[in-house]
Amino acid sequence: MDAHHHTVPPLATRGHLVMSEAELIAWGEQLGADSHPQLVIALTGELGAGKTTLAQAICRGYGVIDPVTSPTYAIVHEYASPHSPVFHIDLYRIERVEELEQIGWSDIIAANALVIVEWPERAGNLLPAGHLPIALDYAPDRPDCRLLLAG
Repeated sequence: MDAHHHTVPPLATRGHLVMSEAELIAWGEQLGADSHPQLVIALTGELGAGKTTLAQAICRGYGVIDPVTSPTYAIVHEYASPHSPVFHIDLYRIERVEELEQIGWSDIIAANALVIVEWPERAGNLLPAGHLPIALDYAPDRPDCRLLLAG
């Protein structure tokens, strides 16, 4: 199955959908289950929008059994799964694109792996062309929900 086949939730209007946290987690787990390496998923959104929550769900669906934590300080966490390695990258602390080589960016992107990148805009033009963009935002007048834009 094509890794990008089910990226937009079926009830979404023009590629966006308001979701509760439970729905976001269920969707992320399904995305993880449907994913195949070599895939880069780029998660954008403000602080607290749910990027790490979604990354955790994608990893769970992909078969990662270890606890998935935010790599804000380490920048890169690597997890094992039955399918391939998973790299969870948080570029929040990256100030210049040149710093990416210090974390092994080229090797990670070229690996036969699932790569989940938070704050991907900090990678500039080094983000691969075939990445899957997913944006999370706060839902207007719904503090308990998030607006998901995928694909």
